[in-house]
Amino acid sequence: MARNNILIMLIFALVLILGACTPQSEPEGEQPVMEIPAEEATVEQAEVVNEEAPAEEPAEEVEPAPEVLELVDGLGRTVSIELPVERIISLAPSNTEILFAIGAGEQIVARDAFSDYPEEALEKTDIGGGWGDIDTETILTLNADLVFAAGLTAPEQIQSLEDLGLTVYVLENPTDLPGMYENLRTTAVITGHEEETAVLIESLEARVAAIEEKVAGVEETPSIFYELDATDPNAPWTSGPGTFIDTLITMAGGSNIGSVLEGAWAQINLEELINQDPDIILLGDFLYGGVTPETVAARAGWEGLSAVQNEQVFTFNDNLVGRPGPRLVEGLEELARFLHPDLFE
Repeated sequence: MARNNILIMLIFALVLILGACTPQSEPEGEQPVMEIPAEEATVEQAEVVNEEAPAEEPAEEVEPAPEVLELVDGLGRTVSIELPVERIISLAPSNTEILFAIGAGEQIVARDAFSDYPEEALEKTDIGGGWGDIDTETILTLNADLVFAAGLTAPEQIQSLEDLGLTVYVLENPTDLPGMYENLRTTAVITGHEEETAVLIESLEARVAAIEEKVAGVEETPSIFYELDATDPNAPWTSGPGTFIDTLITMAGGSNIGSVLEGAWAQINLEELINQDPDIILLGDFLYGGVTPETVAARAGWEGLSAVQNEQVFTFNDNLVGRPGPRLVEGLEELARFLHPDLFE
């Protein structure tokens, strides 16, 4: 009996031990979750997450606002110019020459009828202007960014272009070389050619300094009659005080007899001309009127002038002194050669 009790107790103890060693079953419906540290995550797991995440919509591209340059023009107006300026219409020969001189010739899409220099300007579309009407129909097809006008551009032309929605900038009409240089700088800022223009201005200033140095020591100052229009030979037109012609003649070592008259462009009667008796006559009207020294010698009353008797009557390229662009310096050099040829031998 005691032996049977011992046997039963051993069996009971064995059941308890086996029960303790059997793993407990998971509660039904729940799954074990394995936590993986972030640093141990595999590339495949990252890809799975990316595939499951909704794709982000690409950001809508927003065009940057155009850069706007605000400048006061020759009429005192504040003009807003959108940059870059790539398509230009020039309404004055001086403007056209400036644009080509600073390296912006390729940006010109059209020019006025009188813009004939440099030769490449003739390849640009002619939209009229000058003393006539401008071709607004053609202008509208050119998609111009800017119209460059000048101080002599008719106000009604400027207004008609602005009425068409075009931006018009008027370059100030300079009265001296520093003013012309400033026009170069302004045009350079607008067109994006500042470096080339700085080099150009430095070269022009050096040429002017060379002429001033040559004429600084001259003792005689010849008197000059610069003829603009002698349709009426008894009262020809000449250049008065304060004009570029007057300024350049003085810088070249001469004396402009028109400087005593009133007005930029003035008439002088033949009696006064004979009284002044200029040493040299320069025919600026040769370019447009075909006037020659022979024509002058044949005029009644002109044969007694010293310049005619001494054969000191010369044709002159009026564009060199009449257009306020960089060729004014060339005009100064030409005047100095006429007035003081001995300095250039």
